[in-house]
Amino acid sequence: MLIKLLKHAFVACACVYTLNAQETQNISLQACIEIALTHNLDLKAADLRAETETIQFKQSRNALLPSINANYNLGLSNGRSIDPFTNSYVNEELTYSNAALSINTTLFDGFRILNTLKQNSLNKAAAEMEIEEARQNLVLDVTLSFLQVLNFRELVKLAETRLITSKEQLNRLHKLQEEETGDPVAYHDLQGQVALDQSAVNDAKNNLNNALADLKFLLNTERPIEASQLVLLLNLEPRSDTADAVYEAALHNLAAIKAKELREEAAAKGVAVARAQYAPQISLFANFGTNYSSAARLFEDAGTQTVQTGDFVRLDGTDYAVFTQEGLFEASPISYTDQFNNNLNSAAGVSVSIPIFNGFQAKNAVQLQKVNRDQASVILEQTKRALKQNITRAYNDLNAAYSNYQLLEAQVEAYEESFRINEVKFNLGVSTSVAYITSKNNLDNARINLTNARYAYLLTSRILDYYGGRIAM
Repeated sequence: MLIKLLKHAFVACACVYTLNAQETQNISLQACIEIALTHNLDLKAADLRAETETIQFKQSRNALLPSINANYNLGLSNGRSIDPFTNSYVNEELTYSNAALSINTTLFDGFRILNTLKQNSLNKAAAEMEIEEARQNLVLDVTLSFLQVLNFRELVKLAETRLITSKEQLNRLHKLQEEETGDPVAYHDLQGQVALDQSAVNDAKNNLNNALADLKFLLNTERPIEASQLVLLLNLEPRSDTADAVYEAALHNLAAIKAKELREEAAAKGVAVARAQYAPQISLFANFGTNYSSAARLFEDAGTQTVQTGDFVRLDGTDYAVFTQEGLFEASPISYTDQFNNNLNSAAGVSVSIPIFNGFQAKNAVQLQKVNRDQASVILEQTKRALKQNITRAYNDLNAAYSNYQLLEAQVEAYEESFRINEVKFNLGVSTSVAYITSKNNLDNARINLTNARYAYLLTSRILDYYGGRIAM
């Protein structure tokens, strides 16, 4: 009767296990997945890695723009120095200032900037795929952890039922012992069986607590979750797809494959970026500048004056001094603004840099990028081969689990009938405790094996759903 109830609970309806349905709220697998997608730290780390790739892509895109730089200096010097206005030596306190604006843009660099942009664009797309990969992996991990909790929860129920049956039988024998009509050997055998069953309950509860802790770790939430709240509709119908079909679907649906394909393309672009070191670089440049000096003066005409030159003219034996007229000028400082306007200068031109010899740096850079490209190709091929192997193994495990489940169903039914007969005979005193305990243990172990086979099938089926891209996100 019990096996029929179990079949009905697991195959035909939702598996709900609550201590008090009025006080607890059921939590579905989808609800757990949504919690994990919101709070899981591994997924947040993947988001941050993708953000880094996005910033690098923006930086390489902005490298197409010209560079514009401005600088401004203002200083004070004492002692002997060069006047930046006249380029002559002065020995005084000097205030000086200059400003400059430079513009530079690359016309040709062996397409290094363009290939770097394409490479970072591929890396950005790969990072976005890696976020999706992390989401898919998280959904699978939560699903498998959720099923593990249900499995251990059911094993706890079986262990507790097993203990109750043993205790009931021990209580019956205890009463017979008090009436001095019971078999002491059977009584002590049942005492040992009760201890064994209690140990099994403790182990099952510990496994359940660990599985629930693993699930909570994935969810990363402070929300209290009890195993009794988890609910899932279970279906053990055989699958209609094949391992090859699942593999082909995985190649198109798994973000892990797409991410590694994009990384391979990005690595190939890295080779083109490195080859740009062989090409000349052609740039346009333009510079604008001006300066100021406190030593600069403006001289204005203030008339003339007669001054002796120091020369003499002899006439009739008499020396006469020579005089000349020289201009008079008044010096006045030139304002900061006027100097900046008057001292403007500019330059423009083309710059060409031709690589001739750089210690084989370009050659080694290209070779390193080729190695990176080959490594990315190998990683992609390894991923595909491992994927095919895992799918084939999972499909074999699925078929084995389904066959075992059907066999164990029949085994449980047989052991149920055997135990019913042995229990009746033991209660009537026509069978030994050894036969009773053996029959009981056979049934209990068969029920445990049946539960494990059921969840082995469900776990493997979910893994194949993940590979085939059918797990709900």
